[in-house]
Amino acid sequence: MGYLYLLGAITAEVIATSLLKATEGFSKLWPTVAVLVGYALAFVALSQVVKSVPVGVAYAVWSGLGTAAIVAIGAVFLGEPITVVKVIGIGLIVAGVVILNVGGAAAH
Repeated sequence: MGYLYLLGAITAEVIATSLLKATEGFSKLWPTVAVLVGYALAFVALSQVVKSVPVGVAYAVWSGLGTAAIVAIGAVFLGEPITVVKVIGIGLIVAGVVILNVGGAAAH
């Protein structure tokens, strides 16, 4: 169940982060409300995750997969370039998340 909450936390955070540009510095009401609600939902879900998943593993997965998703969304929807350096960086993040999960699973 913890990993379902983690998926929800990642989804809420990615949606909120994707909408940040639309807030225009928090000067647009509805995008700002959506961002704040998204981040609130993300942290509520993350607080449920850490009841059953080690904090380090939960945060690594949350931040790592969230970062990878934001890079992909930036490239597909916001016209941001994908460079070799970005691809290598995302690969290293994903590798780190995998290593932490394998290490975390072995510790239990």
